[in-house]
Amino acid sequence: MAFTRATGKHRAPSRLSRKSAHVAGVAALATTGVIGTLASPALAAAPDAAPGSLEDTGLNQAVITDTLAEQIDAQAEAQELEAQEAAAKAAAQAKAEAEAKRRAEIRVEAAREAKERADREAERKRLNAFQPPIAGSYVSTGYQTGGAMWSSGSHTGIDFHAASGSQVVSVGAGTVVEAGWGGAYGNNVVIRMNDGTYTQYGHLSSVSVSAGQTVMPGQQIGLSGSTGNSSGPHLHFEARASADYGSDIDPLAYLRSHGVSI
Repeated sequence: MAFTRATGKHRAPSRLSRKSAHVAGVAALATTGVIGTLASPALAAAPDAAPGSLEDTGLNQAVITDTLAEQIDAQAEAQELEAQEAAAKAAAQAKAEAEAKRRAEIRVEAAREAKERADREAERKRLNAFQPPIAGSYVSTGYQTGGAMWSSGSHTGIDFHAASGSQVVSVGAGTVVEAGWGGAYGNNVVIRMNDGTYTQYGHLSSVSVSAGQTVMPGQQIGLSGSTGNSSGPHLHFEARASADYGSDIDPLAYLRSHGVSI
């Protein structure tokens, strides 16, 4: 048996029907963007709505989701800023370390150059240094001493006291121009010094250098003796302005002018 409603009389929608319709309406408003202007006051006015109210429509969930997204974005921005600051700090530290390394390299290079200059200066001084031809000796016969023993009538050099076989060295740096027998000088060595002067070493018992050889200050050139026109073992030493006999200069003054204390 079928039942029909009376004409003109309608029953009110059920509570479930009203709720479904409200949900659909809210969804539509959310889609069109109106929910932001209409729903927010309702949410603020009824934060503790009972079941079946606006809270149950999903609107609050949308708001909460937006808030969470904003928090995530803020956190991401903070993390990005922190990463940028860390990168900037690391770059600054790397730059500081590179600058420190560069300065250290400059100091090392400066120290190396200073050492090289000091070494060159020391070598220059060594090459320009002069010393006595026989260590620990003394002058036994002075320059220009007169007597019949010398063909010129006077002593053209000075004699250093020395036992036979004493080491004789070059007084400075130079090149040997004569090495061997020298007549009245016996075994002798003549050296052209680096400053253009000449030195001669006579009456040697033996010669240990040869012509053309370069010698350094203090380098052995022979051994003392009594060869040639000699009355006994000693070293005859001359300083000359040239290689020629007769261009002699005062040997003591010559050595002292080069820093030798005698």
